[in-house]
Order: sequence, then structure tokens, then C-alpha cells
Amino acid sequence: MPADAKSHVRIARPSRDLAAAERFWAGGLGLDVLYRHEGTGATGDHSLLMVGWPAAAWHLELVGDSGIAAASPPGPEDLFVVYLDEPVPAELVERLVRHGGTRVPAHNPYWDEWGVTVQDPDGYLLVLSSRGWSSS
Repeated sequence: MPADAKSHVRIARPSRDLAAAERFWAGGLGLDVLYRHEGTGATGDHSLLMVGWPAAAWHLELVGDSGIAAASPPGPEDLFVVYLDEPVPAELVERLVRHGGTRVPAHNPYWDEWGVTVQDPDGYLLVLSSRGWSSS
């Protein structure tokens, strides 16, 4: 089957601290832990944490590898955007901060106008957008 709108998407990125990442993404944003693997330390056997919403056509895979995370730090446009289609709840932003996030100004002022940007413990940016999104 060719890639199409029904294809599942994995977004993978390195993490320096999977426990901190889990607190942020699961405890803070409310994603479910879909899969976890504790690596043995052998070459190529990294610890993994996959989070997402069970019915979604995507998941976020966090790979426990502090060396790769340090060698490829996220840039100001490495964004994970969630379109809420409503005002960003202050209690959600506060929960993300309590779970290890840091509210930051966006590199692109568009996101400050239409949402809130929170940096995760690995330095990646989560944007909660008040806008909606439709692919139709």
C-alpha cells in the first residue's frame, strides 16, 4: 500500500532523559505511553519511549541516547504543534511547566499570536495553538 492519509506516522527524536521526557509528554500533555523498551546498553539497543493518543495516526518516539541528543540540539523551528481549535487552557500550560516544561517565546511571532510555546526537558518546542486545522 502506498503512503496516504491513513498511513501511521512516527516522529522520532533523541532524549537525554527519558524519565523527564515521560513526565512532560505523558504527565504534562496527557499522552499515553504506547510502548517502552529498556535498552541493554549493547550497540544499537537504546531505551525507547513511545507516546501518543491511542486512536491517533501518529506517535512520538523518544530514543534514550544522551550522546546523539547533545550532538544534535533542537533548533528554533523544531516544533511539535497541537491545534486545539480553542483558547489554550492556562491549566494545561501550568501542568506542562509543573512536569518539567518551560514556557518560552516563539522564534516565529505567529506562534505567540496564535498559541503558547513550551520547551520540553530536551529543548524541543511544543506549540499549543488556539487555531484549528483541517486538511479538507
